[in-house]
Amino acid sequence: MSQQTVLYDVPGPRQRRVTLLSSLVATVLVLVGLYYLVYRPLDDKGQFSMELWGPLLDPDNEYFPQVWDRLGVGLKNTLTAAILAIVSSLVVGTLLAVLRIQLKSLTRRRFTGLATPVSYLLRGLSAVLSAVTRVCVEVFRGLPVVITIFFVARGFPEFGLYLDNLWYLVIGLTIYNSVVIAEILRSGMEGLPGGQAEAAAAIGLSPLQTTRMILLPQAFRIMLPALISQLVVVLKDTSLGFIISYEETLNIGKQIIGALDNPIQVYVVIAVLFIVVNYALSKLAQYVQRRLSRGRKTAGTPAQNPPPAALMSQAEGGGMGGGV
Repeated sequence: MSQQTVLYDVPGPRQRRVTLLSSLVATVLVLVGLYYLVYRPLDDKGQFSMELWGPLLDPDNEYFPQVWDRLGVGLKNTLTAAILAIVSSLVVGTLLAVLRIQLKSLTRRRFTGLATPVSYLLRGLSAVLSAVTRVCVEVFRGLPVVITIFFVARGFPEFGLYLDNLWYLVIGLTIYNSVVIAEILRSGMEGLPGGQAEAAAAIGLSPLQTTRMILLPQAFRIMLPALISQLVVVLKDTSLGFIISYEETLNIGKQIIGALDNPIQVYVVIAVLFIVVNYALSKLAQYVQRRLSRGRKTAGTPAQNPPPAALMSQAEGGGMGGGV
């Protein structure tokens, strides 16, 4: 008897022909629509001429070296800001997630063995700190990242702290993305079975040791897809540096457009650059996830212990007796 799923029936020959025919018709309609709605209007306006594409694609064009030199500077600045923001967001977000978990556990403690006023004071302080961190998370997560970057760039100089525009952008991105990453990791740790924390407490681990050694590593593995998605967001949000005049890729692209008047061509090239970088980041994340999963499976494989000597001797004796 063939095994078939309840929710899906294998299509027959007629259904496969209908599916193939409808797919071909849909593909043809999409191609025809792209030709008449996209290609023809752009071609009529000369958007495919080498006069506009030459500075980006033709090495013999007089503007080609200057354009790609500027784009190289922009891409370098984008990657620099993205790497700094990703690293700082991961570090701050992890610390914030651990802090929230620890404060939540402290609010449930009775602090037995201490004087009653001290016990109430510690419980109240834990509750206040937990509320403050939660409010900060909700505020910074609710603010648009562009506003966060703007207030950082305008607020720090008011307090006499003058930095390079790179650091204003990195700090703004870190403030926003660290609270998002903290919530991702916190939800991952709180979603783990409660028996793990109880078992850790039973063997004498403190709450901080339990979080650091047991809960946090598992949360990183479980929430890795969500973390990678947020890191891609960090990379794309570096384009908001234009509001503080940071020369990232998009800002330099606008300068090139102002000089050559070819916005479609420049933005297409910039889009391709971002797609390539994001694709490489996604593939790197998939590789890390596979390595972590492989290591977890290897660690979880039970060792095959050799049979005891008594059992081996009995087996050998049984074999000899069978021979006799």
